[in-house]
Amino acid sequence: MSRTFRRSVLLAAAAATLFAACGDDESTSDSTVSTNSGGGSECAPADGSAAQQRTFEEGPQMCLVDGATYRATIETNHGSFDVALRPDIAPNTVNSFVNLARYHYFDGTTCHRAIQNFVVQCGDPTATGTGDPGYEFDDELDRIEPYRIGSLAMANSGPNTQGSQFFIITGDDGAMLPPNYTLFGQVDDDDLGMVATLDSFANPADGPPLQPIDIISITITEG
Repeated sequence: MSRTFRRSVLLAAAAATLFAACGDDESTSDSTVSTNSGGGSECAPADGSAAQQRTFEEGPQMCLVDGATYRATIETNHGSFDVALRPDIAPNTVNSFVNLARYHYFDGTTCHRAIQNFVVQCGDPTATGTGDPGYEFDDELDRIEPYRIGSLAMANSGPNTQGSQFFIITGDDGAMLPPNYTLFGQVDDDDLGMVATLDSFANPADGPPLQPIDIISITITEG
């Protein structure tokens, strides 16, 4: 078996299982709420003063300010990087991500999966690959753009099962994923060195990173 073929088999298996994470058939509880375009839960304060919350009965109402821009600073145990969020192509996804970040949902979590030249997957407080915030919402693929290194996209366990888990594309293999995962942000070009750093800790096979990748905090800036 050639190295190229083995790599293709690995990536096919990873694409099938890597993203089966936002509550799979065995892990999704009866309390998980499905919502198309946001629910009715209260928006977190924009100043970041909310207490940490990791369980929600429903998705948030629309909390984004029309016409505003949103950026996320993701601080990890290996350094920080900035992300330009894309409400223009994925408003509901950005809305959920921003609200979860303002509730400090991601703070103190571990990225549970990392595959070299592919992706680093984060956003599960349980670090098991089965955690979610208690609600799911639909994909936003109509205006999707091509993935590239540094893209942030949502993990899912099938169509319209987005929750809190997301992945960062860290290599060319990840950029070749089919457009089945909502694109909602892009790491700044100046910070792509941090993406390479994260990839250097990734597993050659499917699994957890070789060194822990922890999210210390995600801070949202509105402009």
